[in-house]
Amino acid sequence: MRVRIHHEGNNILVALLIILLIINGVVWYFAHSVIAVPATLTVLSTILYLLTVNFFRSPRRNFTGNRKNVVVSSADGKVVALEEVYEPEYLKRNVIQLSVFMSVFNVHANWFPVDGEVIYTKHHSGRFMSAYLPKSSTENERSTVVIKTPEGQEILMRQIAGAVARRIVTYAQPGDEASIEDHMGFIKFGSRIDLYLPLGTDIYVKIGDKTVGGITEVGRLNPGKEC
Repeated sequence: MRVRIHHEGNNILVALLIILLIINGVVWYFAHSVIAVPATLTVLSTILYLLTVNFFRSPRRNFTGNRKNVVVSSADGKVVALEEVYEPEYLKRNVIQLSVFMSVFNVHANWFPVDGEVIYTKHHSGRFMSAYLPKSSTENERSTVVIKTPEGQEILMRQIAGAVARRIVTYAQPGDEASIEDHMGFIKFGSRIDLYLPLGTDIYVKIGDKTVGGITEVGRLNPGKEC
């Protein structure tokens, strides 16, 4: 099966391949008499390259469930936070925070969690602590996107860089149409996604559950029933 690569990885994969080929070529040329050395390097280089390809894979996702008021996971990973919190940046009210942590082995494309319209985006500079830590939501490099659903509910999504991640890419811009089958961004090398949902939302996952971006139903909104 052909592996589909996300366009964010094209330049990195080409550059890495060239660097590895040059290094391996030099080592094979000068150390060919001790074959274990270049052979070991070639094996390690192949593993590194395949891991990088795996990181930038971009599988096609088609949601087939009931889309009305559904909230899907924005990322592949594991649920690491699920609690009521106060969201101070935009919503300025108590909401349900649902966080998914992505390891370097997960797909790192990010999907819109709901259908609707993008009404707010903002990038924040910050630190690069482990994205697993709760305070990474407010202290790490991050990007905030707010989507208004057709029923008028505002859903805030936050991309958070981790200890390894050094670049957050956000495609969403105010006025864009949001669809749960579309990518809204990408985070390079280890990160986290926070969703802030209205109180009263039915939640279908728990801490420790694995999610698939654009596929896993993590909740369903209840317009008019916010607690």
